Amino acid sequence: MPDTSRDKSKRVLREAATPLTGTEEASDVAAIVERIGDARIVLLGEASHGTHEFYALRAAVTRRLIETRGFRAVTIEGDWPDSRRVDRYVRGGSDDADASAALAGFRRFPQWMWRNTVVRDFVSWLRARNVKLPSREHCGFYGLDLYSLHASIDAVLRYLEKVDPPAAERARERYSCFEAVGSADPQAYGYMASRGLGETCEEDVIRQLAELRHCADEYRARDGQAAADDFFSAEQNARLVANAERYYRAMFRGRVSSWNLRDTHMAETLDAVITRLEQEGERARVCVWAHNSHLGDARATAMGRGGELNVGQLVRQKYDGDACLVGFTTYTGTVTAAHDWDEPAGRRIVRLGLPGSVESLFHELELPRFLLDLREATTRAALDDDLLERAIGVIYRPETERMSHYFEADVARQFDLVIHLDETSALKPLEKTRGWEAGESEIPETYPSAL
Repeated sequence: MPDTSRDKSKRVLREAATPLTGTEEASDVAAIVERIGDARIVLLGEASHGTHEFYALRAAVTRRLIETRGFRAVTIEGDWPDSRRVDRYVRGGSDDADASAALAGFRRFPQWMWRNTVVRDFVSWLRARNVKLPSREHCGFYGLDLYSLHASIDAVLRYLEKVDPPAAERARERYSCFEAVGSADPQAYGYMASRGLGETCEEDVIRQLAELRHCADEYRARDGQAAADDFFSAEQNARLVANAERYYRAMFRGRVSSWNLRDTHMAETLDAVITRLEQEGERARVCVWAHNSHLGDARATAMGRGGELNVGQLVRQKYDGDACLVGFTTYTGTVTAAHDWDEPAGRRIVRLGLPGSVESLFHELELPRFLLDLREATTRAALDDDLLERAIGVIYRPETERMSHYFEADVARQFDLVIHLDETSALKPLEKTRGWEAGESEIPETYPSAL
């Protein structure tokens, strides 16, 4: 039988693959860190927001980077105020009794995304490490996302009430603009403002951010390092409010506009964290935890061809050789996900990767777990074509999987490294619902078809 092009590609990929033996084996972690090399901005993805092995291996690699490479920050696809609470805990500066309590801010759907056993254990480890070290060697924990409009408003007001009560009154007046819509729901504000059914808050939130920054030197000088940290957090919250206001108006103008605003905000927040760390004189080393769709270079995907950008693209453009983009894939198993927004999390069956997908190709290599360095020329050539790639977020709809969860991507240009785990299991939430405990008891009649 003649050797087809696909057979040649599989042979090259199998020879190039570094087999992995377990989720957190020291030898596996060492192999991945060695391939990451000297990169100081390491983007560690996930093909779903609910897969245990993605989270566990990502946490293990991050621990090694902190311990051996001096990484100073973990930044996540989560909101700033909730992450700030965790940051205070891991630095020994909060009253939270344990890591589970420190993660209590992550209560809105999908709370399991950060309130799970892997993140809890990582946060516990990070605190135990930090408290043994001087503050200049601490590793912090930061949120990049912009969904916390009202929580960030509250954080800005609390900060100003402490340092400048008259300024707090001015801020309260400006932020009261959102109340005029008659709803606490930011999406309701976005709809009303984008349709011209109410005044926008754009000028008010921009003025508030400008006033806060104008007083930066005064506020930062009040109590040394603690004052500087508190101001930095307040500034990020005020900037988040301004960007979230734009985001919620953009939601009703189309996906590309709102997506680009969100990922640009996340990249700007990452830059702000890096700049803050580098004020102490050393080049910052930072990990980013987010979904593959945010961290793989959008220019190598159908998303990018449709006009979308993402954090991975922006990081590559700014930091070039200092960045390493790491993606994860799986072929089958189970996942923690909801069927629809705001529904309880369930433990659900992940269908076999579709024919023509990168997941299916990697499955055919017959290696249960492996690492590929996509910067190697022969490996890139073996993958030098668009393939389907699966993306499961907090929602999983297997009945419409091809339409709902696959897009085309040139994986060799999307990531620097890719880690494939052929069969994976569901992430364990801290609060397990009855549906999660039971799992899916029956395989759907259409399994593994996407019809």
